[in-house]
Amino acid sequence: MTRSVLRLLLPGAALGAMVLLIGGVIQNFNGFTGVATLSGGTQSIPGGPVASQEAIKLLGTNGGGFFNANSSHPFENPSAWTSLVQIVLMLAIPFSLPRTFGTMMGDRKQGYAILAAMAGIFTVSAAAMTALEFSAASGEAGSMEGKEQRFGIAGSTLFGTTSTATSTGAVNAMHDSFSPLGGMMAMLNMMLGEVAPGGVGSGLYGMLILALVTSFIAGLLVGRTPEYLGKKIGPREIKLASLYLLTMPTVVLAGTALSFAVPGIREDVQETSILNPGLHGFSEVLYAFTSAANNNGSAFAGLTANTPWLNTALGLAMLLGRFLPMLFVLALAGSLAAQDRVPVSAGTLPTHRPQAVVMLFGVTVIVTALTFFPVLALGPLAEGLL
Repeated sequence: MTRSVLRLLLPGAALGAMVLLIGGVIQNFNGFTGVATLSGGTQSIPGGPVASQEAIKLLGTNGGGFFNANSSHPFENPSAWTSLVQIVLMLAIPFSLPRTFGTMMGDRKQGYAILAAMAGIFTVSAAAMTALEFSAASGEAGSMEGKEQRFGIAGSTLFGTTSTATSTGAVNAMHDSFSPLGGMMAMLNMMLGEVAPGGVGSGLYGMLILALVTSFIAGLLVGRTPEYLGKKIGPREIKLASLYLLTMPTVVLAGTALSFAVPGIREDVQETSILNPGLHGFSEVLYAFTSAANNNGSAFAGLTANTPWLNTALGLAMLLGRFLPMLFVLALAGSLAAQDRVPVSAGTLPTHRPQAVVMLFGVTVIVTALTFFPVLALGPLAEGLL
């Protein structure tokens, strides 16, 4: 705890705040300042310790923002290069932890394999979202709806991918204004379980669960005893891993289904909460439950969630989607820790080679595709095909 806070987080936040301050992010204790406008009116200019709070928020992959417009506000994110700095702050710790894991295991190649899978998924997602936004509108400019000119499409989609692939939730563009398929990529990043690279710590253990399942499947396919890093994968371990993987989809799908299946709730959601009726309105609700259950915080901002049903349902989604997986991870860790380490032999399946990375990539995507494809077909996929 001391090393993490005093030697990593505090110096990192101080350095990040200084860089953002140099880039034009405000840092003061002025509150609101009244100024006269050129037209003769008055305007209140907000102030505050924004640079220091931004650095802490982004390093900890939190969400929200000092201003209601989040990182699209010029006082919070003035230019394209400060936006890149904020992206680096979000990714720095999650992408560093796989190497830490490899060092702790005494085999850095294992950490680099996890890192390669994370980086591969992140790169594919960012490229796909960018391509979809560029092709969403006619002409070479692509779709600029909901995006700031100073960031452009590429800067907006890279930030959006980073925000939803981690558990941050900060935005420099409005995800609700993305194209249907571009917005779907933001949802998919969260539906993967935010493992590429995920939150500070949570992304790593989420990917390790998937690595354990991958090793189990690969071991069975080639007739070898399923094991991962010298620990046998038995019925107890695979049950706990399955419970971890099923919790978040169950919460997301149940919350979305109840919002439209119960007559009284459906009328309230459709008449009060949804801004854009039809397929996109369904996507707004699906995004809300996906974001809540995955500890994100971003939103399709057209949805009014301040209703009795959504306040309650999203609150439960946050509680169950975040804390139940932690219990299963801790139980799995205890089960593995109680085992003696199995020495490496000719029958041991290597988990650090390129083919293991490809399999991990595939299992991560396939598990998500099989789970969420039907509900995506009802929302963003159907809207994108219209």
